[in-house]
Amino acid sequence: MSELADRLRALPSFPEDMPGLDPDSAPEDPAELFLDWLEGAIASGARQPHAMTFQTLDGGAPVGRTLILKDLDERGLHVSTHRTSRKGEQLGADPRAAMTFFWRESGRQVQVGGEVVALDEATSQADWASRPSYDGSPNPDWQVYALQPAWYEFTQSRLDRKHVRVGYRREGGAWTHERITTPAG
Repeated sequence: MSELADRLRALPSFPEDMPGLDPDSAPEDPAELFLDWLEGAIASGARQPHAMTFQTLDGGAPVGRTLILKDLDERGLHVSTHRTSRKGEQLGADPRAAMTFFWRESGRQVQVGGEVVALDEATSQADWASRPSYDGSPNPDWQVYALQPAWYEFTQSRLDRKHVRVGYRREGGAWTHERITTPAG
């Protein structure tokens, strides 16, 4: 091992006091669990609890960047960007995307993936008008997108690294979920 590897391994990982996740008590709707975890992160004072890594595809290769969640409703999880931005063009070419939220203070991570759809112009312009740099001019290039989830994965970290994971999949119009186990290594 290198000196860097030794230093990285010695860094602190998770706090000793973390919440739990009982797969048997997980709600039927993953949005309910997601909102519970997000509200917990907001209440804890975590900095930018609505920030996530947003992954798109560029010719089949994943590309990630940090964005903020704008909203969550029956249309999906909202993000915004310029239609002509790199991510806007990637979504136009391939609407599959994923989000990864990580709240280190609680050792919680949520991944969610599916297809992204462009929302209506009124929603996009309302979002544009709420930006700190808004000067009263509309922006026809601005777009709010909604990721329509096909799957979620919730991970509750543990100090012993035996993390608890629950996966959800949309089958037809309903959600199914189960504990995800990893083979002992």
